[in-house]
Amino acid sequence: MALPSSNARTASSTIYPVSLSSLHPRRNSHRACFTPSKPNHNSTHKYIKPPKIPKRSLFFLPASFLLLQTPSSFAIDDTSTPSTSTIDTKITDRIFMDFSVCPSYFRSDRTLGAELSSCPDSEPLGRVVFGLYGRLLPVTTANFKATCTSAAYRGTLVHKLLQGQFFAAGRQGSRRDKGEVQPPSGLVRNSETVDPKAFELRHERPGTLSLCLGQNDDDDDIKLNPDYHNVEFLVTTGPGPCPELDGQNIVFGTVLEGMDVITSIAAIPTYKPAERIRFFNDFAQLIGDERAQTARALWNLPLKTVYISDCGELKVTKQSLSPPSLP
Repeated sequence: MALPSSNARTASSTIYPVSLSSLHPRRNSHRACFTPSKPNHNSTHKYIKPPKIPKRSLFFLPASFLLLQTPSSFAIDDTSTPSTSTIDTKITDRIFMDFSVCPSYFRSDRTLGAELSSCPDSEPLGRVVFGLYGRLLPVTTANFKATCTSAAYRGTLVHKLLQGQFFAAGRQGSRRDKGEVQPPSGLVRNSETVDPKAFELRHERPGTLSLCLGQNDDDDDIKLNPDYHNVEFLVTTGPGPCPELDGQNIVFGTVLEGMDVITSIAAIPTYKPAERIRFFNDFAQLIGDERAQTARALWNLPLKTVYISDCGELKVTKQSLSPPSLP
């Protein structure tokens, strides 16, 4: 094998010069890289607005860009998210409901077929006043008001209570002795249940009044009726928001007075089945046993018989705007 000649070695050193001083730069040599410039006093305090970056674009940015940016550099575009401040939540109607407890509801000497409204030893809990958003949801508000003024909600059982979330009332049926509701005639078919704008308000605060859609407990044979009108409602009890209800139920009002009554109802213990019963119920529902749904109706049932003893409309001379603290 022939060794490289001295001319070749000289040419290689000439083409690729290597200096030891370039490997060890002198101290403060980096200052020579920047030429001093005259300061511009006009732009010293000028604020440069950070660029707007859409949400989906953040996923395609390189990691080095995300690490070099400060938190204030990101201005996420939330124009697609509806703001509750732009929604017309003017209160057009006021509805009151008196809640009570019937201790003798499960007694053996109770009159068979007697309605809850005629409970002989009723214990009142108090009155709740609801404000309705008539401008935002006119059909839902009108049906709810008509059901209250016709006394159809009188004697209605609070059939579901989820601790720390909400309670529901107004389940339909023909058994008035079980606290079921028979909607009055003349209700308008609610087309707002399929309108996306009707679901813009969220269940952010305690005392939110909402029409049950996703949490509806009416039987399937009742829902298949061509003249079916949904009158079941729920009220959030707090203490925090209920995001799992958003997009599934229609918020059409809020509690104006009587939040202490809502809190007292939320404190009532409920029936919670054992894990073994839940397992057998899930299996029965899997194989199509109709008794599984009947048994599930007893879950989260308050151990005290809470019902609506009276309801109606409060007449006001002037409509009022909802306070900023209300949804």
